[in-house]
Amino acid sequence: LQLQASGGGLVQPGGSLRLSCASSDLNLYSYAVGWFRQAPGKGREGISCITGRPMSTHYIDSVKGRFTISRDDAKNTVYLQIDSLKPEDTAVYYCAADRAQHLCSFFEQGYDYWGQGTLVTVSS
Repeated sequence: LQLQASGGGLVQPGGSLRLSCASSDLNLYSYAVGWFRQAPGKGREGISCITGRPMSTHYIDSVKGRFTISRDDAKNTVYLQIDSLKPEDTAVYYCAADRAQHLCSFFEQGYDYWGQGTLVTVSS
């Protein structure tokens, strides 16, 4: 596996989670990394991405203010902090890496590597 997504789980509404996207063989600072999610019965949607260097972050409107993407170059890991979780955030979350490190995209096409997905379930 070139990308490993982790950190999902069962959380109550209003809670928080931090998802991680790590790689053992890709230097993530030289890729654009995106987070996607696929809710039950729905298509996969892009929600956030972070460019390589220089680093910039981007979000779709519906998650702004609750989701925070970041990168730790020393750990070669990209994180997605999700706060104030809602039941509608329930989904499998995927990370993906794009060699075009200066371009952030919310579309699946163009991403070169994908993680296996991590399940987030928001329920009381």
